[in-house]
Amino acid sequence: MSDKYFTVNIRAYLDKDEPTYIGEESLYDLLSDFSCPKNPDVEYFLLHNAIEFTKKDQSITYLVFDAEDASLVGYFSLTIKPISVRSSNISKTMAKKLSRVSILDEETQSYTTAAYLIAQLGKNYSLPKEKRIPGNILLGFALETISSLKYSVGGVMEFLECEDNEFLLSFYTQNHFKPFDTRITASQNNEPHTLHQLLKFI
Repeated sequence: MSDKYFTVNIRAYLDKDEPTYIGEESLYDLLSDFSCPKNPDVEYFLLHNAIEFTKKDQSITYLVFDAEDASLVGYFSLTIKPISVRSSNISKTMAKKLSRVSILDEETQSYTTAAYLIAQLGKNYSLPKEKRIPGNILLGFALETISSLKYSVGGVMEFLECEDNEFLLSFYTQNHFKPFDTRITASQNNEPHTLHQLLKFI
């Protein structure tokens, strides 16, 4: 990946045995400059949930910094979750790959398996435009991290969910993710909205 940036697993800031330990209070201070007005849920997660979710092993958040001045340019959060994919929504080639590592429900014709989820992905808009990390590089760091996990523990699929937004859908499909379903969820203000689900074989 680009040597203009580097990533840090926030466990490194929370583990007292690590030389990078700074503690929760200092970590919250570090995160407080992050702003993502284009997606308030992404901002809310980092500022209010990322630390607790990491401590509880629900997901792990990685911070991405500018190598030149160590400014926080973005973050991503990863976890492993079950995923259900209807065979009618994917190609025969994808179904064949999926059948190797999943259980097929004959009644619903859906494959269920565990997959790596890119649970959050966001760039810091509080920085000047010329300092912001390109989206494809930020996504690349998340994919690179998953690839290293695959090398250690296996797995064949990664997936993510995004807003019903033409730009985002185009961005992810250009990065080889394929839409396979949608679901309705509630945002921080409890208003229902549609999320598109996209998958990619590692």
